[in-house]
Amino acid sequence: MSEDLPRQPLIEHLIEFKKRMLISFAAFVVAVCVCYGFAEPIYHFLVQPLASAFPEGEHRRMIYTGLTEAFFTYLKLAMFAGFFISFPVIAAQFYLFLAPGLYKHERKVLIPYLAAAPLLFTIGAAFVYYLIFPAAWKFFLGFEHSGAGGLPIQLEARVGEYLSLSMHLILAFGLSFQLPLVLILLVKSGLMQVDTLRRGRRYAIVIIVTVAAFITPPDAFSQIALSVPLYLLYELSILICNRRHREVTK
Repeated sequence: MSEDLPRQPLIEHLIEFKKRMLISFAAFVVAVCVCYGFAEPIYHFLVQPLASAFPEGEHRRMIYTGLTEAFFTYLKLAMFAGFFISFPVIAAQFYLFLAPGLYKHERKVLIPYLAAAPLLFTIGAAFVYYLIFPAAWKFFLGFEHSGAGGLPIQLEARVGEYLSLSMHLILAFGLSFQLPLVLILLVKSGLMQVDTLRRGRRYAIVIIVTVAAFITPPDAFSQIALSVPLYLLYELSILICNRRHREVTK
């Protein structure tokens, strides 16, 4: 327990937990309601990489095949964006709940990690949106053809399917980019050694490829696109942990 904060009985912990959960949920609901009003601009933002991948001058469309599909798609977009907007509030409530049970130096250590988590998520989301989406969509559109002497193959993407795929990939990359934080925390807490990370590179490659296969669509392009930056982040984590280890041992 912290040396400057009083011990709280179990019932007070539960009351405090309920309070923090209610505040987090309220922030999420308010953010979702606000984002629903901006669902159309969010839709245009997410669909822009696909629109740019089509040949210039072509007029394409997106379709929905279920009566309620468009409504629920906009609702998913609002929840998706609402989570990002409300995340600082949720992270703050998480910290305020944990703070009474931490020593002063532990609270100082936790704050940078809570600040770095959304930054790394944003970097991962930007990476997939600005680099992976344009290349991936052009690759998949390469399977279209005019069907000379037969029937043409042309994409008419379902709005719900496309946006679900886009949000899935953004979440997958954003969460995967938390890898350095996880590894650094494990080393800093003593649960893992830097030497273990160095010796475990071969195993790390296998784990990274396996994880990428599970959290990305079943195509080699997406899996490689996630595996490569994840391994680079693994190596970056080793460099950071090595530097911290040298600073401590000086």
